[in-house]
Amino acid sequence: MREKLEALKQQALSELGAIGSSRDLEAWRIRYLGKKSELNQVLRGLAGLSIEERRSVGALANSVKELLTQAGEEKANAIRELELAAEVAGKTVDISLPGRPYPPGHIHPITQTIEEMCEIFASMGFGVIEGPEVEWDYYNFEALNIPAEHPARDSMSTFWLDAPPGGKGKQLLRTHTTAVTARTLERLRPPIRAVEPGRLFRYEASDATHVPMFHQIDGIAVDRGITMADLKGTLYEFARRFFGAERKVRFRVDYFPFVEPGVEMAIDCMVCKGSGCRICKNSGWIEILGAGMTHPDVLRRAGIDPEEYTSFAFGIGVERPHMLRYGVDDIRLYFSSDLRFLAQF
Repeated sequence: MREKLEALKQQALSELGAIGSSRDLEAWRIRYLGKKSELNQVLRGLAGLSIEERRSVGALANSVKELLTQAGEEKANAIRELELAAEVAGKTVDISLPGRPYPPGHIHPITQTIEEMCEIFASMGFGVIEGPEVEWDYYNFEALNIPAEHPARDSMSTFWLDAPPGGKGKQLLRTHTTAVTARTLERLRPPIRAVEPGRLFRYEASDATHVPMFHQIDGIAVDRGITMADLKGTLYEFARRFFGAERKVRFRVDYFPFVEPGVEMAIDCMVCKGSGCRICKNSGWIEILGAGMTHPDVLRRAGIDPEEYTSFAFGIGVERPHMLRYGVDDIRLYFSSDLRFLAQF
């Protein structure tokens, strides 16, 4: 039995040395180390030997098996290196070829819209001012004629925060960028022309037309002799340049606490051209912003004499105009990080 194992070992090692491919190596492994190999047959026949012979022959058989296993692994590594070297040698690399292109990134459509709107107003003499997203209750409400008991607060579901002592009331995540207007009036002296873009936050559920965080651009102009005609001319020019020169504009009376009188501006529906459809709710018009002549108390509270200066203000959402321009029917798509949608703009 011992002679048979020695002969089997020498034969296996001799054949292993001549092997040059992975396929032949696998056939060798099955023949000498597989379940039906001669070596396993020897191990199965140990039961017929005496205890002493079983011990010595079993130890030899196991050592042969370990030796062949290790030799097979070393051979496999050597064959793998040879095959890899042959594969590399058979290929050439043209280093003058351009690399694989990565898909180019671009600015988010909401950021694009903010920049476009700001450029339109900048061409009309407006500067761009930003303010804090964590705001004092005073600037978000009180300075804009919205005291604690005012019903307008009910339409602005608010994220309230724990405010540090010594400030102007409570703190919150601002519900409109008109809060920046209040700061602008307090900080600057007339003449003032500014737009204030930024994010705002409302504590409400998400659906196709509402999200808890969205964007807005507010504007303010303060000077001697400013009239409603200046407001209408400014907003008409904005609508013409953003939505197209053929757009029609309509102003109707509306109420906002911080302006008097207040108006809402609508454009004729770009889908039905004013004849009525689902998009415009069969009215032929789509409201896009609110505006008005700044309330004298708002100016007075900021230290500006309303007897000497007059002012107009407006506020426009950013997502809605972009949705109208491109026919987007769900505002949540802008915040989904879905490149199939975002890459279209």
